[in-house]
Amino acid sequence: MTPHQAPSVSLPPSPVLPGHRDLYYGGAWRKPKAGRYGETFDPATARSLGPVAEGDAEDVNAAVAAAAAGFREWRRAPPLERAATLRRIAAIVRDHAGELAMLDALDCGNPVREMTRDALVAAAQLDFFAGLVTEMKGASVPMGPDAVDFSVRQPLGVIARILPFNHPLMFCAGKAAAPLAAGNSVIIKPPEQAPLSALRLAELIGDLLPAGVFNVLPGGRAVGAALAGHPGVAKVALIGSVPTGRAVMRAAADTIKPVTLELGGKNALIAYPDADPDEVARAVIGGMNFTWCGQSCGSTSRAFLHADIHDRVIDRIRSEIGRFKPGIPTDPATTMGAIISRAQFDRVMDHIETAKHEGARLLTGGGPPADPALAGGLFIEPTVFVDVTSAMRIAREEIFGPVLAVLVWRDEDKMLAEVNAVPYGLTCSVWTNDLSTAHRTALAVDVGYVWINDLSQHFLGAPFGGVKQSGIGREECLEELLSFTQEKNIHIKLRQPAGA
Repeated sequence: MTPHQAPSVSLPPSPVLPGHRDLYYGGAWRKPKAGRYGETFDPATARSLGPVAEGDAEDVNAAVAAAAAGFREWRRAPPLERAATLRRIAAIVRDHAGELAMLDALDCGNPVREMTRDALVAAAQLDFFAGLVTEMKGASVPMGPDAVDFSVRQPLGVIARILPFNHPLMFCAGKAAAPLAAGNSVIIKPPEQAPLSALRLAELIGDLLPAGVFNVLPGGRAVGAALAGHPGVAKVALIGSVPTGRAVMRAAADTIKPVTLELGGKNALIAYPDADPDEVARAVIGGMNFTWCGQSCGSTSRAFLHADIHDRVIDRIRSEIGRFKPGIPTDPATTMGAIISRAQFDRVMDHIETAKHEGARLLTGGGPPADPALAGGLFIEPTVFVDVTSAMRIAREEIFGPVLAVLVWRDEDKMLAEVNAVPYGLTCSVWTNDLSTAHRTALAVDVGYVWINDLSQHFLGAPFGGVKQSGIGREECLEELLSFTQEKNIHIKLRQPAGA
């Protein structure tokens, strides 16, 4: 996704908060068994958005039991019937896109213009997987005239999806699509920092599905850990950090359940000397996803610029970065939002100070904006460091904030070695006009997703996912749908006709 003009969607004059703040499972709203509620906050103003239930392991037990009951009904629904339901859900998400976008902007701090796009992407994902339900096919194996051998695909059961804070509604609705299309029930654990759009979605679509098929369990790490380790959960899918991915894998190991992990990235943008400096400058800034403060696993937070074009690109970056100015997220004119939490704000600022100490040169940004209207929020200006080396912390660690590291290169082999030296391997963006160079580089970088003369775009049907510690599995494609099924082989020995 790139920060260009958002689709035309009507926005409500003010956010519509969910009327329910409890846990949603088994087709009903339920109080947390321990009675705990936590406050949610608007990161742009620090204003409280009210309490939300905090589930625990006991709530997970009850939700899994309800989801298992829902699964037994939903799995029997014919695939085209499931598809029709998903399309109805997609229509509701589109009809309420402005409302849901405003709620996400308020709750997670990303600009409402981009959150509108998120809602429409989620609807598109629902439609996409609805259209694939008849592709969950098995295969036949030739056995000769005396037997028939074939396979069928069946749903797994109860699926847990653990979601991050940067795209709450898009991940809640869109990532429920594949498991639901395959005939599973789903338990959504929304982000602890931004749970409101998931609760509102449950209000909007809960009645469209059998009780227990779609469930929302807000809470902290206790909920995620209980879901990952629960024997009644057939698979857990996480979008989150590498440490969280490790924890999920450890918890899932006890019951040998499969996992899909879409984790962090320290992604590179590589610019060759034949690339146009103006295009590269726009790409360097656009790929950083400053719109949502760099809080994106796909952000190209390391820009490797060839020495021949480095200075010209840097000159243009100063003007390009002016397109992104922090502002109140619910204002449609805002082009850059707020950091999700005080803890994340402090972490980003620590990386900025470390970069200065290690010798990187600050080109622009580096702290909160001077605008007094933003003084109460968690804002950091778009920040660019130059004279960065691969040994520096900002070139090695995922910051998940609006901090871009620019490196200069001359030797291609050395540059590629530095690109691949980090433990991550999610995306890479390559800029060159030479076809051979483009193909060679795409094969050489250790990542799961490569753009050539493009960046940040996702395409339904094109498998998205990482290698190394950036994750396991592929999403947004047929493979995602099939990953929520299991293949069963059936062998039939044919009886010989009497008297044969």
